[in-house]
Amino acid sequence: MATIGFFASTVSRIFSNLATGFNVQQTRNKWANARMLRDYKRRLVAKEYAPLRVRLLTMKRNNILPREIQDIASQEMLEVPRQAAKSHLTGRCVITSRPRGNLRRWRLSRFVFRHLVDYNKLAGVQRALWG
Repeated sequence: MATIGFFASTVSRIFSNLATGFNVQQTRNKWANARMLRDYKRRLVAKEYAPLRVRLLTMKRNNILPREIQDIASQEMLEVPRQAAKSHLTGRCVITSRPRGNLRRWRLSRFVFRHLVDYNKLAGVQRALWG
């Protein structure tokens, strides 16, 4: 019986601490899901290494340069992260993180774009009217 009383007092103490001292509100970040966060990190890496990667790649593929320079460039390419490649970036919707069916100009998926246009939330965009 004493163990049940100890358990009950411990539980009540935990809940009182939660209610008074700790933040029990669920925290969310600005990413729709983990894939969107991964894409953001890839974009940061690509932005940092893009100029170096392009230079090394052109030196590596250039047939006019001596073979030694091409080999040095290919060795230095191994140190550049692969995620810095532009082909590794996925155009995702900034709201839903949907990878397909996006309008590049607005970086929105077709569903979100249509919803925003329907309710007049995008400046300068209007639904097609004819007839």
